[in-house]
Amino acid sequence: MDIHGQATCIDARKSDLSGSSFDDVNLSGVSHENVNLSGGKYHRITLSGSSFDDVNMSGCGFENVNMSGWRVNNANFSGMVVTDANLSGVSISDCRLDGMTVEGIDVGAMLALWKEHKA
Repeated sequence: MDIHGQATCIDARKSDLSGSSFDDVNLSGVSHENVNLSGGKYHRITLSGSSFDDVNMSGCGFENVNMSGWRVNNANFSGMVVTDANLSGVSISDCRLDGMTVEGIDVGAMLALWKEHKA
């Protein structure tokens, strides 16, 4: 099915749209429920103001991503690698930090030492 130059609402349920291509398409306000987007490629995508709940993003890669103002709660970042990133103003609290390093320094040990000297 080809849709070109149209303004229409599509209600797709229990459908296989694998291999579909969207180029220069406005999908603002679209709702996805129980959707498999694995293996997809996204380039020049705006997701500002979007919300994600019960999402599996394991194995994903992000390059040239603006995440300013993000709020993350109850997330598993184990094994995540962050390089060449602006982390200014980032706040981390109530998180497991075992094995976490910054510039090769064990963050848990560093905080324990800081707490010890602070007392």
